[in-house]
Amino acid sequence: MTSWVGRSAAEIAAAVREKRATPGEVVAEHLAGIERLDGRVGAFRTVRAEAALAEADEVAARGDLAELPLAGVPVAVKDNLAVRGESCRVGSAATPDTPAEQDHVTVARLRAAGAVVVGLTNVPELCVFGTTEGAYGTARNPWDTTRTAGGSSGGSAAAVAAGLVPIALGNDGMGSLRIPAANCGLVTIKPGHGVVPAGIGDGDWFGMSENGPLATTVEDARLMLSVLADTDVVRGRETAPRTIAVSVRSPLAGVAVSKPYATAARDAARLLAGAGHRVRRADPPYPVSLGVTALRHWSAGTAVDAAGLDPRRLARRTRVHAAVGQRFLDGVRTSTQRERLRRRLEPFFAEYDVLLTPALARRSPQAGPWHERGWLRNVLANTGYSPMTPPWNLAGWPAMAVPFGTLPSGAPCAVQLVGRPGSEADLLDLAEQIETLHPWQRTAGLAERYG
Repeated sequence: MTSWVGRSAAEIAAAVREKRATPGEVVAEHLAGIERLDGRVGAFRTVRAEAALAEADEVAARGDLAELPLAGVPVAVKDNLAVRGESCRVGSAATPDTPAEQDHVTVARLRAAGAVVVGLTNVPELCVFGTTEGAYGTARNPWDTTRTAGGSSGGSAAAVAAGLVPIALGNDGMGSLRIPAANCGLVTIKPGHGVVPAGIGDGDWFGMSENGPLATTVEDARLMLSVLADTDVVRGRETAPRTIAVSVRSPLAGVAVSKPYATAARDAARLLAGAGHRVRRADPPYPVSLGVTALRHWSAGTAVDAAGLDPRRLARRTRVHAAVGQRFLDGVRTSTQRERLRRRLEPFFAEYDVLLTPALARRSPQAGPWHERGWLRNVLANTGYSPMTPPWNLAGWPAMAVPFGTLPSGAPCAVQLVGRPGSEADLLDLAEQIETLHPWQRTAGLAERYG
């Protein structure tokens, strides 16, 4: 009997369309893996076992099964997006335990494409921080379960990296797709503003948050992004050389990039240069004030999301973050800082097609009760290991995390690709080239290690 666990979404969908597998058997296999392994990983807040099997049968009965791009593919959804019939807790005991009446538009598009939602994944409270733990559990990196999976899409990333699902839905407001993807050895893309419907929280963190895929292959990331965007994200100028800037400088003053991540970026640059691309060492003109701008927008977004919730039921780090943001709220709403940042960066991206950087500055923190620790300690831990992601949320431009090599611990390392607006297909093409020239292991092989 063929096992579908560990297969890509594209492989599973093709098998279901061709009647070599049924949605029910594919979903049942993945649910069995979740039951066996998720206690060690902490990916899911809730698993929809009975509902998912029923929905798999509904997919099998569809008259358009042979045309569905995600036919029978199990998918996990980040617990800040509505899934019909399930509560959306956003990692917090302060949110209502009320079932959603309808799917978020991105979930609806996945289901229309034939995907089956097997569960909702853990997030840090209100999706604020780059580590995932709180009232509903701790999401761990399947490659090294002593380390956090990252955040805030940490549960979604852990689920894919552990082989519990082939793809998952997450979102990214300050790096919340790219951080856990980089930690867990996954491919992700934060699309540019307006490519995929957002509708995350109350205002999408002033338009900085974007929904996107977490996957083990570039093919799956492209496929899922096409479904989420409701348009084919086709291959672009695959053979055309790009002009690529490589930078290992941290955008945030006072934060250094560790040797393994800097080396990965340089090695990826040499790989692309050898493939015929024009690669140059060049640093974007990050403003000195970037760290302050990022903190103002990050905390103000939390202040909006925390409004109306009982502060006594919020973790202390969340309360403090929201209180800090409240002071910035009016200024952020009327600020022109993001537009000034875009204007500052545009000449750089007129000269270079793509920016290549390390995805992170250092490996992820230890997994633990970060939600019980102080606000400043959390902020310093987050900015110390993930300074590379926020500029591209502020700018609203597409950015990817792509696995590249390993850290001394054996966990995955990763690089970041950034492009100008509308360059999602080009970024995916480059990532696919890296994947071909520098293959990586798809999942952490938890089933083999833990039985």
